Amino acid sequence: MTKEPTGKRKRLQKKLTDAPTAEDVAQAAGVSTATVSRYLSNPNSVSEKRGKLIRSAIESMGYIPHGAAQALASQRSKTIGVIVPTLDNAIFAEGIQAFQRRLQEKGYTLFIASSDYSLDEELAEVERLVSRGVEGIMLVGAEHHPHVFDILKKKQLPYLYTWSFDPSLPHPCIGFDNYRASARLTQYLLELGHENFALIPGITRTNDRTRDRLAGCVDTLEKNGIYVPDSHIIECRYDLAESRQALKKLMELTPLPTVIVCGNDVLAYGALLESQVHGIKIPQQLSIVGFDDLAMSSHIQPSLTTMQVPSKEMGTKAADYLVSKLDGDAVTDTIELEAKLVVRETTATPQQR
Repeated sequence: MTKEPTGKRKRLQKKLTDAPTAEDVAQAAGVSTATVSRYLSNPNSVSEKRGKLIRSAIESMGYIPHGAAQALASQRSKTIGVIVPTLDNAIFAEGIQAFQRRLQEKGYTLFIASSDYSLDEELAEVERLVSRGVEGIMLVGAEHHPHVFDILKKKQLPYLYTWSFDPSLPHPCIGFDNYRASARLTQYLLELGHENFALIPGITRTNDRTRDRLAGCVDTLEKNGIYVPDSHIIECRYDLAESRQALKKLMELTPLPTVIVCGNDVLAYGALLESQVHGIKIPQQLSIVGFDDLAMSSHIQPSLTTMQVPSKEMGTKAADYLVSKLDGDAVTDTIELEAKLVVRETTATPQQR
């Protein structure tokens, strides 16, 4: 025995049944259904006059195109994929938000995946995104499983990597030079008079950005006759608790360092919190620097000296690149952006001890 639909279900069924169709739009606009379909797939495929009529009918009727049907008709999914190392880091969120906003303006939908800093997991995510029919992919960093590029080239999908910059690599890239940015930050600290450095860089394995930032700092110091012993470098995850533990260990050194160089702002927050717990005055007794310039960095007390990463600009330009490639437009495959030094309150000339 079939149950009668409840009142709520009846209203839902009626709402679904009453939803305007492409045929309704065609009738209201005075054109054929085929013309409406062509317009939905490519607005430039119909005359300006008919386009205005169709657009007016869509807006007045509240018509929502059926995405799957459009994709089937046009053989285009209008989707782009992005794989980030983690969804925990706010700096990636800023870039992805800008990336998504620009894609939406161009009529594309974004699929987001996380690799958890695993090259094997990133490869698996690429395979999943490709199987779902994405038309292009944005990657983060220059280090990837070699099969990633084999898949993308075989499928002839446009792609690029971001958050790093190495023009010697045979891949499209829109990013910044982590090594050079870190060297600039280190040079600033040297100019303040610091000589006793300690580093909390993050974990360098499978993370080219962390390695480049660490190398940029260490190489700059060595060029100035300063060598950092292994005991002064503590790798840890980009995590507040782990950074606090790293700061504890560094405070056991004799003599104490005068400056802590952190691989990103989150690590710097942890070092700053732990130093305050131990009564260490920042920056009078200890300078601390980060890397990213997260929104919080200008609001914490004292405010954080850091390198400002062009995350939003990267996201916007990456979206423009992929859409232009899909449209068949000529584009530049490598664009270098600039990370800027932002001097705030956590750095000062070291005190004499």
